[in-house]
Amino acid sequence: MNRGLIRSLLVITIVVFMAAMVCGNKASLTQFGLLDLEGKSVNPLADTGAKAVVFIFTRADCPISNRYAPEVRRLSASFTADRVKFWLVYPDPDTTASAIRQHLKEYDYGCDALRDPRHELVKATGASVTPEAAIFVLDGSGARMIYRGRIDDQYVAFGKHRPAPTVRDLEDVLTAVIKGETVKFKTAPAVGCYISDLK
Repeated sequence: MNRGLIRSLLVITIVVFMAAMVCGNKASLTQFGLLDLEGKSVNPLADTGAKAVVFIFTRADCPISNRYAPEVRRLSASFTADRVKFWLVYPDPDTTASAIRQHLKEYDYGCDALRDPRHELVKATGASVTPEAAIFVLDGSGARMIYRGRIDDQYVAFGKHRPAPTVRDLEDVLTAVIKGETVKFKTAPAVGCYISDLK
């Protein structure tokens, strides 16, 4: 067998393998179940009425996450009419439902909350800090992640921030989705409290 044929077979094998990985990832994204505050399993990507779903990873004890509460409220209120669903996601398995309810009340969040104690969504999105956002668009082919990263660029590093953001990444991507523009996957590094690995 000549080298050219071997090379072609290798390329075909790699392409098929990569395609299988992508399809498998899409299937897993629509099949995982997180927990609501009643302890019931919820699949937030099964909402057929939503045009896009936004996950904001947060912690009750993360000061940067808490400082973003007003901005999360504003964005959630601004895009609700455009069928964009916002979820707060609590990845710390030690955070109880009652503590989350208290946190939601204290910071007057206007969106629903989910617990991700097994880090299913953390792993599926690649989120590593709080606050960090992930946006999924929902269409006939299922759920597709188009963005993961910071809410905006106000925080340059931990303990260092601008008076006001100069780039509003999350809002910009959502605006493009609502306008019907084609949005390719992009990321922007988030600054915040690290999501600890499960023990």
